[in-house]
Amino acid sequence: MAEKKYAAAIDQGTTGTRFMVFTHDGKVASTYYEEHEQIYPQAGWVEHKPMEIWEKTQKVIKASLVNGKIDPNLISGIGVTNQRETTILWDKATGEPVYNAIVWQCTRTRDICQQMIDDGWESKIREKTGLPIATYFSGPKIKWILDNVPNVRARAAKGEVIFGNIDTFVIWWVTGGPKGGAHVTDYTNASRTMLMNLRTLDWDDEILNYLGIPRACLPKIRPSSDKKLYGMTPKDGPLGAEVPVCGDLGDQQGALVGQTCFGVGEAKNTYGTGCFMLLNTGGKLTPSKSGLLTTGAYGVEEGKCTFALEGSIAITGAAIQWLRDNLGLIKTAAETEEIASSVEDAGGIYFVPAFSGLFAPYWDMYARGVIVGLTRFIDRRHIVRATLESICYQTREVLDAMYKDSGIKLASLKVDGGAVKNNFLMQLQADILGVQVVRPTVEETTALGAAYMAGLATGFWKDLEDMRKNWGVDRVFEPQWSEERREEGYRGWLKAIERTRGWVERS
Repeated sequence: MAEKKYAAAIDQGTTGTRFMVFTHDGKVASTYYEEHEQIYPQAGWVEHKPMEIWEKTQKVIKASLVNGKIDPNLISGIGVTNQRETTILWDKATGEPVYNAIVWQCTRTRDICQQMIDDGWESKIREKTGLPIATYFSGPKIKWILDNVPNVRARAAKGEVIFGNIDTFVIWWVTGGPKGGAHVTDYTNASRTMLMNLRTLDWDDEILNYLGIPRACLPKIRPSSDKKLYGMTPKDGPLGAEVPVCGDLGDQQGALVGQTCFGVGEAKNTYGTGCFMLLNTGGKLTPSKSGLLTTGAYGVEEGKCTFALEGSIAITGAAIQWLRDNLGLIKTAAETEEIASSVEDAGGIYFVPAFSGLFAPYWDMYARGVIVGLTRFIDRRHIVRATLESICYQTREVLDAMYKDSGIKLASLKVDGGAVKNNFLMQLQADILGVQVVRPTVEETTALGAAYMAGLATGFWKDLEDMRKNWGVDRVFEPQWSEERREEGYRGWLKAIERTRGWVERS
């Protein structure tokens, strides 16, 4: 058998899908990316077409292999990383979805969540799952589909219709689909459903019964790096070879692993559609009293999980897209750097992009976006700069909450994701936080983390320390603002936040 040269990852994100192939030293051997459609049926609703995602997945796999001249037989294993909480139910016999994917940003389950709160489930959900009751998570989305699509509940109870977040859907298809595809998820994705008990690492029957979700439709929960393998890719599949599929991480946990944050107290922040900061808390469950999530970080052994505190921000990169697609203020995300740096400040305005309500640390599903402080002086440049500042201020709130919960004061923050290419944004982040911001040499760490989990399962990397050797620094951004300027700006931000709260009236 030829010696394996690569580990690979399918990175299925909110706006598109990427297939990346990595060498042992963590370098990118090949990559290919395709966007998919964003569907907004009505205000607050967000959907994707599951079969379009699978079609794009096949396309990027094939194109990446061809472009990089990669022999799939030399790939040691494949990992999957994914937009978390996005919910699909599909026919097990055909693979046909019963409804579009309901995306993590979607707020249609607000009434379901409010009913759970009114029924007194808030503290119990927090205690069992580490999560607040929020439209963000998969459980209420599953209930919505079961309640609103005819005949699905009865079929789900028989296991004829099955559920998965995007990781489960992609793994099922890539390991054969209707011809015996593996119906699995991992600890990190299961911990985002609001259905998994963090102490047992299994589905919680009390929550399932309350929401009316049949256990028969749920995937088997496996380690993030699985030596037993989830399955193999079939020869007639998009890879054209049998390759083990044995790694699975939610996208933010993928970035944590890709940044090699394996030690307790190590943290990273990912700048994508939303913004997500994770702090490794080890094998210890750390309940949050400051509006953070307690979540699975990764698991490399059955029945054991490393945990993290997470600060989830719904809209960051998506606010840049909004400037481009909805307002036409910019043509590309890249030009925000030059535009924002052309003014000394935001001219006294703040933009809070609470399009899907406020996530951490507020969890206010009734909040909506605002721009405050407008005067005739304000022009396009100030709005663009205020949008970048909103990313940094939301991150500051999460960092403060992490300190309150953990007592760990970060000296530096590792960053990754598409927006970290923006040097102005990264310098602004260092200034607003008052700590070093460290950008690694490999920016797409999410896919690297999934590849690490797959390669660890097959022995391509021997242990976590073997991966840590690959991490390198591209640039360190040092804070330059005075403490007075930093705190004055933050006070204005908190004032703006108050203007967003409770905008939508409860029905």
